[in-house]
Amino acid sequence: MSTVQPPASAAASPGPATGCILAFVAGFVDVVGFISLFGLFTAHVTGNFIMIGVDVTGNAPGLLSKLLALPAFVLAVAATRLAEVRIARTGRSPVAPLLLTEAALLALFMAASLHAAPVTDPSAPAAIVAGMLAVVAMGLQNAMSRTSLSELGPTTIMTGNTTQIVIDLVDLPSASGTQRDAIRRRLRKMGPALAAFALGAILGALGYAWLSVWCVLLPTVLLVTVGIPAWRRGQASAAG
Repeated sequence: MSTVQPPASAAASPGPATGCILAFVAGFVDVVGFISLFGLFTAHVTGNFIMIGVDVTGNAPGLLSKLLALPAFVLAVAATRLAEVRIARTGRSPVAPLLLTEAALLALFMAASLHAAPVTDPSAPAAIVAGMLAVVAMGLQNAMSRTSLSELGPTTIMTGNTTQIVIDLVDLPSASGTQRDAIRRRLRKMGPALAAFALGAILGALGYAWLSVWCVLLPTVLLVTVGIPAWRRGQASAAG
């Protein structure tokens, strides 16, 4: 499939603040999912492979949901890419509709978790549905970080960001002028995102302790506050 990009006039051009908000959302949701769904990673599915190994030994519950997380994640990424290509062909930016879709998925995750509460069996159908909704939401954001929002860098997995930050800090003192400018640009992009992800993880844990899964309202609202202005900008660009 050929890559189809929206024209510059329809692009939403999200800034660094959007990257920080998305990183915060990912850290928040990943922690809430891990705590409420017996060790299910929603923002980065590779962690589920480790948990599958733990579950196979009989030391932890929730094997089925972790096995289903990978195909759910893959389908979410594929669906996101197909949606991006289709929307881009209309001359509009896919950023706003996809961010609002992610917000809707998180709202459904919260509703499904509340319906399933108290979750005592991670293999119960209601618990699995809740977990897959969160995985799909984060799969959507993962895909966008590679395509429509690639200029923001990764917002869901911080291993690469952390590695690059350390390398850049080591290289910065000996870098030439051009290299130093590039390093500083990366640090200004990745550093705040890493901090936002960590903050989201901390507040996600505290929020779940205080409010249970109701705390997912916060990342849902944050996505809406980013998505609606982006939608309006896209509408204005298309009208112009």
